[in-house]
Amino acid sequence: MFRKLLAGALAALTLMGCTTTDTVTGERTPNRTANGAIIGALAGAALGTLAGGNDRRNALIGAGVGALSGAAIGNYMDRTYQNLRQRLEGTGVGVTRVNDQQILLNFPDDLTFDFDKSDVKNQFVPTLGDVAGILSQYSQTTVDVYGHADSTGRADYNQALSERRALAVASILVNGGVMRQRIVAQGFGSTRPIASNDTADGRARNRRVEVYISAFTG
Repeated sequence: MFRKLLAGALAALTLMGCTTTDTVTGERTPNRTANGAIIGALAGAALGTLAGGNDRRNALIGAGVGALSGAAIGNYMDRTYQNLRQRLEGTGVGVTRVNDQQILLNFPDDLTFDFDKSDVKNQFVPTLGDVAGILSQYSQTTVDVYGHADSTGRADYNQALSERRALAVASILVNGGVMRQRIVAQGFGSTRPIASNDTADGRARNRRVEVYISAFTG
């Protein structure tokens, strides 16, 4: 039931869009009312999973997404990586080749969100749009969006904030054309630090959203 609720909400988001267009200037800006209504409805859940495991695999196969195999995996992910590196150069987003089948994007907290907020900063939305464009082009991948927090404050609060932030990023990727069946969004609170929470620099590094892009191998 939980996964159906989340998948349905993302489907609704795709239809209504998370941006609005100015009729005079043509400028597109985030529709915070639409985003807030949908993401807010999901934020109370323990995990923000849109689809996962066999659910995601079956959904992708049903949608006609072909699985990669053999030498094609490395070549496909090489091209995905190079395109992401070129498009995101100078943005502050970390792009790491984890292994032959996986790429990691690291969105630092101060770049992506205002303090203690889960709305993506207006100036960062175009960067996520660029990511969405590349992910739409390389559709034989799955996309796992993970929110993280530092250890300051209550654990339950940090958990909920990390979930909302992961869902906010995922919603913009969906609106940018990424097939929602490819995406899992999940928050981990402060349980997966990459640096010490004893220093300000370490806490800043721990506040992040990670996007793992993995070859779909069926």
